[in-house]
Amino acid sequence: MKILMLTPYLPYPPASGGQIRTLYLLKYLARNHSITLVSLYKDEKEKEYAQYLKSYCKEIHLCKRASKPWQFRIIAKALFSTLPFLIVRNYSPEAATTIDKLLNEKEFDVIHAETFYIMPHIPETEIPILLVEQTIEYKVYQHYIASLPAIIRLPLLLDIMKLKSSETYYWHKANQVATVSEFDKGEIKSIAPNIDPVIIPNGAGDEMFVHTLPDHTADEPTILFIGNFFWLQNVEATQYLIEHIFPQLVEKIPNIKLIVAGQNISEKLIGIKHKSIIIKALAPDDELEVKRLYQSSTLFLAPIFGPGGTRLKILASMAAGLPVISTDIGIEGLDLVDGKHVLVARTPQEFVNQSVKILSDRSLYASIQKNAYLAAKERFSWKNIAKKLENVYKDII
Repeated sequence: MKILMLTPYLPYPPASGGQIRTLYLLKYLARNHSITLVSLYKDEKEKEYAQYLKSYCKEIHLCKRASKPWQFRIIAKALFSTLPFLIVRNYSPEAATTIDKLLNEKEFDVIHAETFYIMPHIPETEIPILLVEQTIEYKVYQHYIASLPAIIRLPLLLDIMKLKSSETYYWHKANQVATVSEFDKGEIKSIAPNIDPVIIPNGAGDEMFVHTLPDHTADEPTILFIGNFFWLQNVEATQYLIEHIFPQLVEKIPNIKLIVAGQNISEKLIGIKHKSIIIKALAPDDELEVKRLYQSSTLFLAPIFGPGGTRLKILASMAAGLPVISTDIGIEGLDLVDGKHVLVARTPQEFVNQSVKILSDRSLYASIQKNAYLAAKERFSWKNIAKKLENVYKDII
């Protein structure tokens, strides 16, 4: 098939869940199909990463969008139009021109749009469109503004209404909508009952799978949290972990340590001075260090409370043989069983109790580790996910 894939980011380096997802889909789709990639970028330095994608793509077109979203013209357009801020700040006239030219000059069997806010760049066309929603965006922003003061929250509610309206509009514009989880599929059907999304889940990166499950049990256990701190959910999770969970955990296990690592870590985090807490800023392309952290830690704690999507950090932990303790929301859409694949906690005290429980019970630790690893192998392999995506393409064609 000839696939025109559109993404609002360059799929390299694998610094965020969306980038990891697209990178692996490209890797496996490229084995049997011809892919033309159109990606948005913010900064000129991002363009150098395109070389890492050349072996997967027949053509790569990089199109500039605003490098800084908080510009007067962007804010004004979002305020005085029917378009939400998310669409305005991600719109690229260059991308619209490029896509229009490609559709006029070349033949494609299908258009793959990763996220709804790339859709405004697509002109009217007879070519079938698959829209993949990595998360339900308006729900994410609803969660975000709930924590803000009322005087700030009120004007943002209007933008969320516009966001929900635009998101729903583009679901109907696509020939088929895909989500990453059963939960997100249900959310779409509750809003637009006439749409029946397919599920194209997220996966665990090939390089994260260990060949032998490691013995992580140790006299000095290490708790890990890793993520891209551009995303609110990761900032919230870290604050909750450092302020509410870890102080209690140190009382129970004095020799325990915590590593918080990722991209875009704030100066506030880096400035934390605690003998048992290590804050580690990661370069976007430092895959070896990411792999080392997952495979050398003892336990992954993910106190995530923001909705939407599925968490690739959870899948990476499962593939690395690193047991996970998370919230119901953190494992939402992964079909994992509490006590079998993962341990679920909802309060700081529950996170502490579950941590102490699994660290003191080698049998439970090994059982969770093995069951999660096998689930990752069977259900979250990018090779199998790409095959499912190929079948969806065939169906809509």
